[in-house]
Amino acid sequence: MSKRKLTRRQAWRVNKIQQERAERAKRREDTASESLQGGSLGAEQEGLVVAHFGTQVEVESGAGERRRCHLRANLGSLVTGDRVIWCEGDPTGVVVAQLDRKSALLRPDNFGQLKPVAANIDRIFVVIAARPEPHANLIDRYLVASEAVGIEPVLVLNKVDLLDGDDALAAQLDSLLTPYANLGYQLLRVCARAGGSVALETALNQRISIFVGQSGVGKSSLVNSLLPGLDLRVGALSELTHKGTHTTTTAQLFHLPCGGSLIDSPGIREFGLWHMSRDQVEQGFREFRPHLGHCRFRDCQHQQEPGCAILDAGQSGAISPARLESYRRIIASLEADR
Repeated sequence: MSKRKLTRRQAWRVNKIQQERAERAKRREDTASESLQGGSLGAEQEGLVVAHFGTQVEVESGAGERRRCHLRANLGSLVTGDRVIWCEGDPTGVVVAQLDRKSALLRPDNFGQLKPVAANIDRIFVVIAARPEPHANLIDRYLVASEAVGIEPVLVLNKVDLLDGDDALAAQLDSLLTPYANLGYQLLRVCARAGGSVALETALNQRISIFVGQSGVGKSSLVNSLLPGLDLRVGALSELTHKGTHTTTTAQLFHLPCGGSLIDSPGIREFGLWHMSRDQVEQGFREFRPHLGHCRFRDCQHQQEPGCAILDAGQSGAISPARLESYRRIIASLEADR
């Protein structure tokens, strides 16, 4: 997602929205303080944020009970997956502290600010499908973002039933995905309509995971297949654009019968990386790592410089031409955004 340059009116509107949010936060803080001082809340206890609803979050207690809670204004931005300290109230509890995160998935918002999507994740499942058409550069953006925060990515090809009888489409997807398998990325082929797969359940077991990907690739359908009876709302692809429509509006955490937990996140058609440096993007391409630091020139751009270790690796087949081109497109987008 490109970093937007705001007009004067847009900047005024953003400031106005921020002021209104600050005022609402102050009111929440006053309400929470009154409850704490009045002794109307229960003892402090640890909990897990399982959903975010505007100015409130839903917190799960150690006993598995869920309760809506206000937030103290000084907490900052909480997201699904955060561990917190909270006090039970009637009817609404209060979150009084946030515990340290072991990981966080971030993405830029429409105004160029980094925004956390979910916290304390063990695995990121990048869901793609035959429709809408997947693109290597979008997949690479997810992988770079995952590598940058140290969260293990897994590729999931959904809607494999669309490949039946379509040899050309199957060959196209094989050509797209084979380089990732060769790099050691786990690749799962599933069909939400057929109930997912045992391999997917095994990969989710005993971990906190998140599904990310374009709208319309079937993330919510996969969640429904893993949690029968949940019936998350799903949307059909646009007949004109073959892109999905947004049906998930907030990230929610669900506990799976097979073990582990899953965060279902709103669909993201683009994944901006403008906040990252060139060095961070290079580290996000795992096949680049053995060759980094071996170029003749310290400021090598990996374009056509003599003695470039990355270009040499591309010529020898250690780095695929498609991945090298994807890297260049990402770097070009960073420079354009800045």
